[in-house]
Amino acid sequence: MGYRLDFGALLQYLSLFLQGTAVTVGRTAVAATIGVALSIGGAAAGGWHGWARRLVGAYVELIRNTPFIVQMFFVFFGLPSLGIRLSAIGAAVLAMTINLTAYAIEIVRAGIEAVPPGQSESGQALGLRPWLVFGLIVLPQALANVYPALVGQIIITMLKSPVVSQIAVVDLTNVADFIQSRNFRAFETYLSFPVIYLLLTILLRRLLDRFGRRLFAGRMP
Repeated sequence: MGYRLDFGALLQYLSLFLQGTAVTVGRTAVAATIGVALSIGGAAAGGWHGWARRLVGAYVELIRNTPFIVQMFFVFFGLPSLGIRLSAIGAAVLAMTINLTAYAIEIVRAGIEAVPPGQSESGQALGLRPWLVFGLIVLPQALANVYPALVGQIIITMLKSPVVSQIAVVDLTNVADFIQSRNFRAFETYLSFPVIYLLLTILLRRLLDRFGRRLFAGRMP
């Protein structure tokens, strides 16, 4: 007899799917909020001369040229050797934040460099302090210019985060593995899993796009 599809067998695990989805969305939201904030500071520091610029550059190169799963294993398994112990979800969020920040620094830096120098000069001519010129004039324009790229990076971070199931975080991947081990409906389970990620991606992009157009009204390209 041929294989018969039975998606109804997954309904009894609906609460687990919802739990995994909540964990996935929650950790992405925390990592994105902290990561974007840190990237602004990193991009600003990267514009300085001396040790700050070299330190930020080394951090970006290290994170962008090593696999995310290696970074996660270092946080979860390596840091305890230094006395820093994190829960599985805490390690996952920290690893995602570290990874996102490195990529976002370059995105924000590109946005800052794209702001015409005349904007800063106008602020200085009005007698504003350099940090006010940056915060009130340069940064809003820079973020508006690169906001779509930041949204894309946040989504990429969410989509590559299923590897956190390797440290027993109960996310969508972990839930899918658990369900498949119970009902042996691998096709239905692993088909539903990417469909949920697809829906999350579409919803997240629309929400962030709407938020960006309100936040940067009249500034986004």
